Amino acid sequence: MIKWGRAEVKNGPVVTATMGDEMGKRRAFRSASESMADFTREEPWRIFRIMSEFVEGVEDLAKLGSSVSIFGSARLSPESKHYHMGQAVARALVLQGFSVITGGGPGLMEAANKGAMEAGGNSIGLNIDLPHEQKPNPYLTQIIRFRYFFIRKFQFVKHSTAFVILPGGYGTMDEFFEAMTLIQTMRIPRFPVYMMGSDYWKGLIEWIRNTMLAEGAIEEADLDLFRISDDPEKVAADIRRWVDEHGVTG
Repeated sequence: MIKWGRAEVKNGPVVTATMGDEMGKRRAFRSASESMADFTREEPWRIFRIMSEFVEGVEDLAKLGSSVSIFGSARLSPESKHYHMGQAVARALVLQGFSVITGGGPGLMEAANKGAMEAGGNSIGLNIDLPHEQKPNPYLTQIIRFRYFFIRKFQFVKHSTAFVILPGGYGTMDEFFEAMTLIQTMRIPRFPVYMMGSDYWKGLIEWIRNTMLAEGAIEEADLDLFRISDDPEKVAADIRRWVDEHGVTG
């Protein structure tokens, strides 16, 4: 091989750097064009899938009546004290005339669905398709499956007259803080949000008060957007009272 200037001579044609760059640009353009073609073929159909999930979810839950969504960890076992708390609050809510909605999975979602079913109420699961499949729990009277997280989150908010937040991880905190944000910014009417498991949430509440509030990131009134209680009967009764006083029908 002989090197001369910016050209390389092998046992064949001379390929200059300029020619190589041009060929690379053409390949990149062709690849981009193919990607754009895939986009224009796939994205419109994705929009239709999104629309269908919105419509099906609303239709399936339209006649449910007053409902409370209960959130909590998928990882806590039936031996956990929080499992028994979830079961108890769901049972109390059904006896107060509410349907119960969860994410339909294991752990504390299962606890809430179990309590609702044992009390003879509607026990709904809004299940999400995940890379590692989230298997629905066996205590559901109705299950609705979702591909998109944001549509599932919309259905929780639209069809709930209250939220109960049991101990959980990122997903549970996501639902809690989304509710706080929507209520704080008045994007939705205010409704009851109860955090249960005061020992579990103690550190978070202290951080909200001692850091967020102290630094001026929230106002004192924002601390009143949620309540903390470990009493299932009281939580259910308070939600019933709030719904009756505000004339909420579901």
